[in-house]
Amino acid sequence: MFEINLLEVISAFIVLFAVIDILGSIPIIINIREKGGIINALQASSISFVILIVFLFLGEALLGLFGVDISSFAIAGSFVLMIMAFEMILGVEIFRHDSPGGASIVPIAFPLIAGAGSFTTLLALRSEFALGSIITSLFLNIVVVFLVLNYTNRIEKFIGAGGVYVLKKFFGIILMAMSIRLFMSNFANLLIDFLPKLKGI
Repeated sequence: MFEINLLEVISAFIVLFAVIDILGSIPIIINIREKGGIINALQASSISFVILIVFLFLGEALLGLFGVDISSFAIAGSFVLMIMAFEMILGVEIFRHDSPGGASIVPIAFPLIAGAGSFTTLLALRSEFALGSIITSLFLNIVVVFLVLNYTNRIEKFIGAGGVYVLKKFFGIILMAMSIRLFMSNFANLLIDFLPKLKGI
């Protein structure tokens, strides 16, 4: 049943806000724009919302069709995050932003906003909160994403070039740490599933 509980909305919003971490992604967004990547705030936020809603309802089933479990999917996402972290820390270009939709679709909508972390979080929230509360909190997070994407230039002017440089390096390290944590936790899950099968051989 589609129910909305205010306390659940607040709790789910905080969890999703921390996972999506759009404020922490500001240096990444600026870095993409500096390299000529075109980011349409409305397109990126809309596509992210659609992807996350689809995954909320069909995530496990879709992955199951391809024989992919959520842990393997999360590990793949961790590699993408690691590449982006290397770019920010070392000041090199590895990821080419040549998507037909500019950078709005890849890597902003996916995997930066709608990525392995937010996918796994949605599946976890689904087991704890009402569906209506999750969808409401997700929509509110996407509104925040839109505002940040739309006003990134003003934020950049406010903190200055030096501030952007420091944030880029700092959040590059944070992003790398997140990717390592995502990899290790899900790799451990795979080992737990694999070891009993190995003993049975």
